[in-house]
Amino acid sequence: MHNPNEQTVRAGLYVEQSRGYKVFIPRPLPPDPPIMIDIQLADLCSKADRSLGRLDGSAEILPNPDLFVSMYVRKEAILSSQIEGTQASLEDVLAYEAISERRRLSRGVGEVVNYIDAMNDSIQSLGTLPFNNEILKKAHQILVKGVRGAKKSPGKFRQSQNWIGAPSSDLFTASFIPPPPSEVEKSMSDLEKYINNDKTMPMLIKCGLVHAQFETIHPFLDGNGRLGRLLVTLLLCQQKIMNRPLLYLSAYFKQHRSQYYDRLQGVRDSGDWEGWLKFFLQGIWLVSDEAFGTVREILAMREKHRQLILNKVRSSANGLLLLEHLFMHPLINISDVAKLTYVTYPAANNLVADFVSHGLLKEITGKQRNRLFLYEPYVALLRKGTEP
Repeated sequence: MHNPNEQTVRAGLYVEQSRGYKVFIPRPLPPDPPIMIDIQLADLCSKADRSLGRLDGSAEILPNPDLFVSMYVRKEAILSSQIEGTQASLEDVLAYEAISERRRLSRGVGEVVNYIDAMNDSIQSLGTLPFNNEILKKAHQILVKGVRGAKKSPGKFRQSQNWIGAPSSDLFTASFIPPPPSEVEKSMSDLEKYINNDKTMPMLIKCGLVHAQFETIHPFLDGNGRLGRLLVTLLLCQQKIMNRPLLYLSAYFKQHRSQYYDRLQGVRDSGDWEGWLKFFLQGIWLVSDEAFGTVREILAMREKHRQLILNKVRSSANGLLLLEHLFMHPLINISDVAKLTYVTYPAANNLVADFVSHGLLKEITGKQRNRLFLYEPYVALLRKGTEP
């Protein structure tokens, strides 16, 4: 909770409204006085930069980087939605994608699938356009389509006051109240100008400033958390810091949730941009290192499984073809295997049975018909940290 006597701070000021509650109106970026880059902040920035570069380069050595990226985007989508209280799992999302009749879609899976679509659409837009708020609005529209927030002005900046706090809180008990609707358009316009015009700030520090400012403005009625986390990755790709969307901070923010909120509130209450940036950069450093480790594990596992197929599986050529397919689509049925390998259903059934006997596939439906098989060792690697 902010200090009610605090009238002005480095990041903005609290302004009392006619009904008696106080809203926070942020000052445009960059902070004034400027960010003080001390030894600790410079060191964290350097470590984060090196780790991120190593992660970005490591993707190039994967047999098919896009397969890994697509799975990593799914993992991030799950974690980001879990922060908002969704309980969807990686298997839920894979099952949805594997089944062609998608009539029954749970809210949790819907949020995750929307996140993936918003990410892909935004990356595509940023390939041809400078960053702008229209891209964010479109991403927001995709994020909330058919799920929680769908009736709360999708794709439009809010026209009513929102607040941040416990589910039972109101404007008088909220832990933080963002700027009033009349200030949102201007604040977001200032943020867009800062993103496109500031060429002096180190890019990772700039990303940290932008994320905090976006969360403070809270420009939409719902989905601000998910979109704010997505924004970091979009900026890194748009600025060519990363060639592929491989960095996601949701795992770090989920693990350090209370510190995340405290650091953001510290910016608003006392202008402690530096404290927030140190927390943010440490997240980039740790998450990049962890993702790099996952890349190495996947490479080692792929080689191990290739050797297993060459030595143990009767139809090794079709086995290798199936293995590569599983990196993109880890959930599969026997008909799909038959189509992929151009063999009869019984031959595909035999190939799948070989994969099951060697621990590469696991049957997950428990049925006799319409069985689905999961590439369990691969999914287990990506599942780490996503358990609700």
